[in-house]
Amino acid sequence: MTERRLPDVGNFIRQQRELAQQSIRDLARLAGVSNPYLSQIERGLRKPSAEILQQLARALQISAESLYERAGILDPNDADRTTVVDAIANDEALTKEQKQTLIAVYRSFTSGDRQD
Repeated sequence: MTERRLPDVGNFIRQQRELAQQSIRDLARLAGVSNPYLSQIERGLRKPSAEILQQLARALQISAESLYERAGILDPNDADRTTVVDAIANDEALTKEQKQTLIAVYRSFTSGDRQD
């Protein structure tokens, strides 16, 4: 099943790179991988390790978990759904009122009445 996910993760990386208006050379340099290796990942020819996915996510400024899910490393059904609420609650840069407001908005977009 993981082999079928290679083109998906590669296409996703390419899309994110293009959205960030980065060349393949720039992303490869930022992620610390070679241009040919990144090209092979994007074309679904190579299976990147979790470490490489993390480096690419950092360079693209996206969640590593999103890449792990697309690569079949993480099961999206096993993801902890309270992570957004936890992140808001633990953010020291936000006031109590800001945290409450953000959590309320988040809940209104997700499940409404669900209390995390």
